[in-house]
Amino acid sequence: MEGGRWRDVGEGELTQAELVGLLASVGRRDETAFAQLYEATCARLFGMVLRIVRHQDVAEEVVQEAYVRIWHSAGQFNPDLAAPIAWMASIARKRAIDVVRKRGEPLNGEAAVASDTPEPIARQEMSEDLSSLLACVGRLDPEAQKLVLLAYYNGWSRAQLAEKFALPPDAVRASLRQSMMDLRPCLGLA
Repeated sequence: MEGGRWRDVGEGELTQAELVGLLASVGRRDETAFAQLYEATCARLFGMVLRIVRHQDVAEEVVQEAYVRIWHSAGQFNPDLAAPIAWMASIARKRAIDVVRKRGEPLNGEAAVASDTPEPIARQEMSEDLSSLLACVGRLDPEAQKLVLLAYYNGWSRAQLAEKFALPPDAVRASLRQSMMDLRPCLGLA
C-alpha cells in the first residue's frame, strides 16, 4: 500500500475506500461493480493462488471459484474487520489450500500452516505492502500476532484457533476484532 492506495494491474490504483465501495455495490448484486472489482484485484489474487497451487490451470479455476464466492458473500464484508483485499485474499487462499490438500499434494512454504511462530513467506519475496503490514502486526503482543497471522494469512478458522490456543471461539473472535482495530492506525486506515 502506498499512500493508502493499492498498486494493482487492471484499471489502475484504487483506494481502500473505493474497494470498500465496490464490495458494497457487489453485495447489492451490481455486475458493473463486480467487473471493476475483478479488474482491479484479479492479478493480485491470481499471483497469490498460483504460488500456492503451483499449476496455472488449477490457479485459474481456484480464482474463478473465489470470485464466485466473493460475489455471493460481498454483502457480509465488514471493512471494520479487514481490508477489502485481505478479505478477498482470505477467500482465495482458503480455496487454494483446500484444492492442494484434496489433490494430496504437500503445501509449499507459502501455504503451509505454520507452527507457533507463523512466517508467512520468505523475506526476499515480501512486497512493500506485506512488509508494512507485518511491521504493523509486529506491534501487537505475541499471542495476538500468532492469532492474526494464522487467521488472516494461513486461513485458520475460528474453531481451529480456539482449539490451538485453548480459548473459547468468542474469545478468539473478540481478540481478532481488537487486533484489527489496533492495526488500523498503523496501516493508515483510522
